[in-house]
Amino acid sequence: MFSRLRRSIGRFFNRSRRINHKPINRFSLIIIILVDLFILFNVFAGLDDISRWPLSPEKTYPCRSEWISYREDTAEEKDYRLIDQLVLLDSEGQSTGLPSAINQSYYRGSYYGSYQDLSRGHLGEVSEICLQYESAVEAVDSPDNETIASRINDIQAEINSFKSQNASIRQQYDSTLLEEIAGQPREQSINTVEAAQARREIEQNDRAIAQREATLETLKTELISTPESQAFLSLLSDDTRFNQIDNGYQRASFWYPSIQLFFQGLFLLPLIFIASNVNRLAERRDYGYVSLISWHLFVIFCIPLVWKIFEFLQFGFLVELLIEFLEFLFGGLRFLINYLQILLIPAIGFGIIKFFQRFVFNTRLQAANRVQNRRCVNCAKKIRKRDLHCPHCSYSQYQECTNCHNLTYRHLPHCKHCGTDQPLEL
Repeated sequence: MFSRLRRSIGRFFNRSRRINHKPINRFSLIIIILVDLFILFNVFAGLDDISRWPLSPEKTYPCRSEWISYREDTAEEKDYRLIDQLVLLDSEGQSTGLPSAINQSYYRGSYYGSYQDLSRGHLGEVSEICLQYESAVEAVDSPDNETIASRINDIQAEINSFKSQNASIRQQYDSTLLEEIAGQPREQSINTVEAAQARREIEQNDRAIAQREATLETLKTELISTPESQAFLSLLSDDTRFNQIDNGYQRASFWYPSIQLFFQGLFLLPLIFIASNVNRLAERRDYGYVSLISWHLFVIFCIPLVWKIFEFLQFGFLVELLIEFLEFLFGGLRFLINYLQILLIPAIGFGIIKFFQRFVFNTRLQAANRVQNRRCVNCAKKIRKRDLHCPHCSYSQYQECTNCHNLTYRHLPHCKHCGTDQPLEL
């Protein structure tokens, strides 16, 4: 087995650095390696681009994260805070910033697109419920709500101003009170407010604050009671629609990695097919440079394919189903899943090697085609019918039959004279 693997590796490197069985110079080899790296980087870039073509679960259900944040919020005024945040005031008012209900990652400067724009250039559609959610968000920013929010901001600014005055007066009141206790004359005081006057102003401001806070609570209730606000809050409280969003997101997240790998496979397989067929054609027609380049392309295209196969074995839906089954059997013993992957992935890797060895790099299949076309069974160069050795690579074309001892074709399963099975040197 090891000798066969060693011969395969040697054959691989010989094909990768020889033209017509002659080694290429180091400068040309460096150029080929640089070209290989450039192509490999572009292949991975193409794989990344095509993996983004299917619409991701986050873009299919863009309203889910904000919906969950609202449902998990336990604050008493969560309805008011959300509505107030969604109301966009004009440039003369005090803007509360961009609405958090639309994912901030989709903003570009002062412009933000709609949820419908998320599907542009992608395969898939945004959830209809999220489009309804966005319409409800936009409806909240109504003129009536803007007016109420503007009054709330004005009253809140007045309350803050009164509180700031009280803080300043209290500082002077404490200092004035100490001066009076110490018996200091009024004309020598550094404060402009007497203690009695300070108390009166603080009490007056406290009454003004209480009055405005009552008005503020009324306005907050009025803000969340408008038809637009109630329609939006009713949507957020709808368990049926939220469950549709959440279940759809879970399904999309389950299948999305496998869908990505499927499209990446569609990207790679035509490249591998073209490179393989061009390589075979170039070998049959003795196009040395084309054969070398197509062989390198074939190897380069196979590298990400093997990588994606192992990635599918790590993250694909089959693995997810297997993990769920093992969790059902063994409960919390998740480390058993790692044991299974450690044992399973090398076995699958060995199976991939055997597949390529049997169907792609199978010497027997290549030899049968080459004998029919009168080509060397080793280098595929054109030879004459009676040549015992290849004049190009000196490889022996025949071997002695173990039964009749006549010369028969090498690497073919039966003797051409007596039909006896022949040992295959693969």
